[in-house]
Amino acid sequence: LHAMMSWDRPILTDSGGYQIFSLNELAKIDDAGVEFASHIDGARIALDAEGATQIQNRLGADIIMCLDQCTSFPVGAEELKTAVDRTIGWAERCKNAHGNPDQQLFAIVQGAVDLEMRSYCARELVKLDFDGYAIGGLGVGERHENMMRTVAHTTALLPEDKPRYLMGVGTPTDIIAAVGAGIDLFDCVLPTRNGRNAFAFTASGPLRLRNNVHTRATGPIEAGCDCYCCRNFSRGAIRHFFNTSEMLGPILLSIHNLGFYQRLMARIREKLKTGEFSAWAREELENHY
Repeated sequence: LHAMMSWDRPILTDSGGYQIFSLNELAKIDDAGVEFASHIDGARIALDAEGATQIQNRLGADIIMCLDQCTSFPVGAEELKTAVDRTIGWAERCKNAHGNPDQQLFAIVQGAVDLEMRSYCARELVKLDFDGYAIGGLGVGERHENMMRTVAHTTALLPEDKPRYLMGVGTPTDIIAAVGAGIDLFDCVLPTRNGRNAFAFTASGPLRLRNNVHTRATGPIEAGCDCYCCRNFSRGAIRHFFNTSEMLGPILLSIHNLGFYQRLMARIREKLKTGEFSAWAREELENHY
């Protein structure tokens, strides 16, 4: 992957667990693994814990994930217990199948917003001693307050000397609050997905570039931003690109949003180092998000 992407920095690959969830209508799941029906031609595709691990071993990512079963929100108690037990069993099989010592293997804690299930899953996975631990199954409609309650509870159960990773999250609000709960690592599609849909993140709040107010705007997306988009293009130009289906619009806005998130994360690291994070985070959450 590093050579193919011409990227000499860390890469993380996921196991396919979220795709089991998102393609649920096309999948048949049991303790052995999952069988998909291709959305293209209906061909059957089988995936199990060992296969998901070995594929990632060959891809050569720096961090790889155990196969897990994510549940929808809300979810019944029996279905949730089955998914959590399955996630634990698959994690043990993934660890046994892991064959590339240069990669770190992370387990994924499931349990929806049920704190008892989260405790059970975290406890069993920690016993297996992974290189890091992720919190999965959030950001699926449970609302920010439920998410943060679950994150705070679960993070406290995971080893402090190993990376703690919140999967698929999130907004600036989610990230700042989750760092306060002890999360170290995030991934999310928002910067690029929202960029492709004319939504720009800024320090003073979001901008929706299709709105008429930007038609003749000559200023950048965000004053003071040094990204390629803001240094070279006006809001009016970017709005025009979107409204004429010019692919440059989504590209430029994705570049800007990635720059915004990089600055946000750099600011968080700075505030953590100086011991000012808690006060800064409280002010940011109150004033901007």
